[in-house]
Amino acid sequence: MAKFFNTIEDQHAAFIRKQKMFFVATAPASEQGHVNLSPKGLDSFQVLSPNKVAYVDIVGSGNETSAHILENGRITFMFCAFEGAPNILRLYGKGYAVLPDQKDWNELSSFFTLPLAVRQIIVADIYEVSTSCGFGVPIYDYVGERDHAQKWAERKGPKGLEIYKQQKNLRSLDGLPTALAAKK
Repeated sequence: MAKFFNTIEDQHAAFIRKQKMFFVATAPASEQGHVNLSPKGLDSFQVLSPNKVAYVDIVGSGNETSAHILENGRITFMFCAFEGAPNILRLYGKGYAVLPDQKDWNELSSFFTLPLAVRQIIVADIYEVSTSCGFGVPIYDYVGERDHAQKWAERKGPKGLEIYKQQKNLRSLDGLPTALAAKK
């Protein structure tokens, strides 16, 4: 049975800290647009307060989350217990992207170890938290993090990463501008 909360309580934050991965979901306002659901890992998520979270977003083949939250702010995070007692936790919020040249960057980035491929920090003001059983989620053993993103970023180098972002990360699949495009 699902339970709902107005804030991230201590037991929720403790559960979040134990998870090795999470999922981020966003969608454009248009009914024809692509709903985006992305898995994330790399110890990139932080609970900043009972109603604020953030994660480090690295350069990737698309930038859907940034475009969707720039357009409408809607964002949902999901954490699943893949070991121990079954549990699913969702955070519902209004999100925004903070880029390296923006005023909140220094404060927010101090909560993370930033990888070479950092693109932005996604921040969300959380207005609802839900928990549910997670009985259907299988049990998995955590083996470790993949190093592919770091090696890829090292091969590209800082200049190559900037070129890649300009080529691949300014618009969503549906043509919506991302925070990177909006700053131009």
